[in-house]
Amino acid sequence: MPLAVLGLGSNIQRRHHLTRALDALATLADPAPLRLSPVYESPAVGFEDDRPFYNLVVAFETELSPTALNDRCKRIERDNGRPAGPTKFVARTLDIDLLLWGEAVGRHGDARLPREDILRYAFVLHPLADLLPSHAHPVDGRTFGALWAAFDAADQSRAQPHWPVDFRWKGRLVSRATDA
Repeated sequence: MPLAVLGLGSNIQRRHHLTRALDALATLADPAPLRLSPVYESPAVGFEDDRPFYNLVVAFETELSPTALNDRCKRIERDNGRPAGPTKFVARTLDIDLLLWGEAVGRHGDARLPREDILRYAFVLHPLADLLPSHAHPVDGRTFGALWAAFDAADQSRAQPHWPVDFRWKGRLVSRATDA
């Protein structure tokens, strides 16, 4: 089965909405566990609302197609109060983005794989590198660990502050990449 990799974020009732999202995603991954990155906090740069975000990456094997999985993720977002329609640069209860689905490249419904945000944002690449450091980007070819090392050491003018935070899910502290 392909490995699905999702990026999750929230800046409204962050712990509550991320916990609900993880609970819902765990049902899609059943019986295999969700694999979780550490959770990072980052400022909401360029947003109308300046509440900081919590972000993490999850991975699990799935029989769902990329389109079906992306549709389920959008339903989870709506179930958690995210309005339909354009929501760029506004506060959000929940954001779930399909980052990778196996080695898929190209457009799959509304999802473009691999998601370009992987190479653009520290709050996506860093937790992805924590979770899957030896996995290779399907287009770039470098591992996520190597991509993060290059991103972090590259141009400091594009430095994007973020820091790990303690986060508990199902009674377990998520402070390093783990199977939950």
